[in-house]
Parts: sequence; structure tokens; C-alpha cells
Amino acid sequence: MKRAILHCDMNNFYASVEVKMNPELSGKPVVVGGSKMERHGIVLAKSYEAKKFGIRTGETLYDAIAKCPALVVVPPHFEEYLLISNEAREIYNSFTDKVEAYGIDECWLDITGTEGLFGSPIDVAYMVKERIKSELGVSVSVGVSFNKIFAKLCSDLAGRDEISEVWEDNFRELLWPLPVGTLLGVGYATRKKLAWYGIYTIGDLARVGEDFLRSKFGKNGWYLFVYACGLDVSRVAGFGEHAPVKSVGHGTTLVEDVVGEEAIFGVMLELALDVGYRMGKFGVRARGVEVTIRDSSLAFFSFQCRLEFPSSCPSVLADASRRLFRDKYLWAFPVRAVTIRGIDLVSEVVAGVQLDLVGSVARMDRYDRIGDVLSSVRDRYGRGSLSFGVLLEDNRVPKGRSLDLLLPSGMVR
Repeated sequence: MKRAILHCDMNNFYASVEVKMNPELSGKPVVVGGSKMERHGIVLAKSYEAKKFGIRTGETLYDAIAKCPALVVVPPHFEEYLLISNEAREIYNSFTDKVEAYGIDECWLDITGTEGLFGSPIDVAYMVKERIKSELGVSVSVGVSFNKIFAKLCSDLAGRDEISEVWEDNFRELLWPLPVGTLLGVGYATRKKLAWYGIYTIGDLARVGEDFLRSKFGKNGWYLFVYACGLDVSRVAGFGEHAPVKSVGHGTTLVEDVVGEEAIFGVMLELALDVGYRMGKFGVRARGVEVTIRDSSLAFFSFQCRLEFPSSCPSVLADASRRLFRDKYLWAFPVRAVTIRGIDLVSEVVAGVQLDLVGSVARMDRYDRIGDVLSSVRDRYGRGSLSFGVLLEDNRVPKGRSLDLLLPSGMVR
């Protein structure tokens, strides 16, 4: 049976929800941004009207307002975004039980075999689009194809509130001339490396061959070849199924630019409390940590290291992050924002049988018990009920941070 996959991407989602909440904003250049007072002055989302002024997601509000003095800045309302996202899922589920989220505003739908109920894939796409608009008050772009990768690519190519489709008989003609960076999984670093080998389009990627891509990119090279050739057969997750957690992280913009390792370590401890707690809820431990720093010039730096043994203990994560930061960061500018992330995750069961160092079992057990106490107190008395003493005097993390959004970090294959 011929597969039929939809990818639905709600347009300018945060900004669209804000306009829905306040219709007086309709037609005005609007951005969703953080608090200037707490230095969360970054554009999180923008309306189409704001986009016309060259405003980019991720730039500072200061720069955005310089481009458009009439810009309307509204704070984020994450609870409302989640509510609309869940209502969209309910609409999708009325067409199929195979609905896989890819972020708060994107979903794949496997509508294979539903022609007898709803008509052709394009018919379903139009019905979904119109229901999202009429019932939720936001627009959605819909991609239609025979696999998940091309369905997403089509939704990316579709205009606002439009539908785009591609099938087995025309994807080479329509998609292979596109820049390789439009393909899912090709980020900046991969695109730069591909360009080094003279690979600029999706067609170039397909024609260069699987063996070459494997030799240069390992397992990811195989995925790139499969995606470019239209050979992706990854399934859409069924009801209640979620993409595997690949990493768990948390970050914050500091209340002021910081110079000094001790102050940064305090921030890392605070972030590690959240990361360790969430890892415990997922039943995983990290075999490595990643630290991402944004300095006062808004440049980003990212560093990684392995842990001595898999752990979800906040103090272990923070200590490793501190050593990594001390060894790698050059202090060209003060630090504006910090993110730490547990990476290379394994289940708690697997972690317990992979130890081969003398004394590692005892050390891991001790740290596990510390983490368990922190988590149990937090579950019972709430966030912030138990913390590290060093955080009581000088905490550079802004109070009242925004809601953590626990979204899939990958897609089901």
C-alpha cells in the first residue's frame, strides 16, 4: 500500500497565538520576547509583519526595535502555547491514531489507508488545515509525501496556510535541485563539511553515493543518503508513543554579564538540579555533558566531555561542567547565558552494568542516593524546596524562569 504522510507546521506559532489572544495585534509587527529587566531580551518568535523588517529569531530586542521602532513586544505565554498544541493534536487524532510530535508546533500524521474515510491525502490535508484555522485561530502549512523526511521538507517549502506535495514519480525533479541545507538533519556544521566535498544540493548528496558518505560521516552519512534518495521508511509513532530522549538540558540568561568562575559554577549547580531531576524522571543517566556559553557579544561556544561513570546526580553534572568550562572557555568576553546538557544517555539499568573501574559502583551508588533525595524532596515540596548552600547567597539565575517545555529531541525511526 502506498504510504501517505502529512507534516503539519503551525505558522509563526508563538506570535500567532499571541495575536489570537489579543486581536488588536493583528496586522502589526509583533515579536514574542523575554523580559528586558531580566535580560531575556531575545526574539523568540515574530509575526509575518515583523519579518518584513528583517527581524530574525534569536536576535536581541534592542536590534529588533532598531529595525522597526513601532515593533510590539509581548512576553511569552507558554501555558497557552501548550494548550493550543494539545488542541491541535486532538484534531490530528480525529484523522489517525498515528500522530508524532516534532516540537510544540509540528506533527507528522500517517494517513495511509484512510482514503475510504476521508478521501485523498490532499483532501485530508485541506480538511486538517481548515479545521486548525477555524477551531484554533492559527494557520498551518501542510506537507504531503510518501515518507516523513519529504513531508517535512514540503511543509517547509509551503507558504503560510498552504499545502505542498511530492511523490515517488517527481521528487527528483522537484527536490534534488534544492540546497542540501533544506534537508532534515543537515545543520550548519554538516552543510559546511559537505560543501568542502563539493556537495551543495540534495541531488549532489544522492549522487555521491552511500559509501562515500559513510566514510566521511559514519552512520549519519547513511541517513543522509537514505533521506536524499527518498528511501526513508521511518514510521510515525502510534498513540502514546514518544521519540527517544537523546539529551536532557536546561539553560538561562543571567541577570547580568558575569566574569568569574565561581559565579558561573553557581549557575551550573542551579541548572544541574533541573537537568538531574528530569533525567531521573526519564529513567536515564548521562555518559557525558555539554556546556554551551553565550558571551556578551552574543557569540556561542559549545564544549563536551565524558563522565567517569554514567550519572544523573546534579553535583556530578555541575562539577564536570565546571571543569569543562575552566579548561575551554577563553574569557574573551563576559558570560551572558549558560546551558548544560546531559548527553550520550543510557538507561539506569544499562548504566549499572557498564562500570569497570575500581570503586566506581560505590561512588555511583553514593551519588545516586544524593540525587534520589533531591528528587524526592522536590516531588513532595516543590521546586526550590531543597538546593545547594552555595546558591543561597549569590544566584545569578533570574527568578521566575519560564516554564520548561519537555519536547521530543528526535523523531521515531
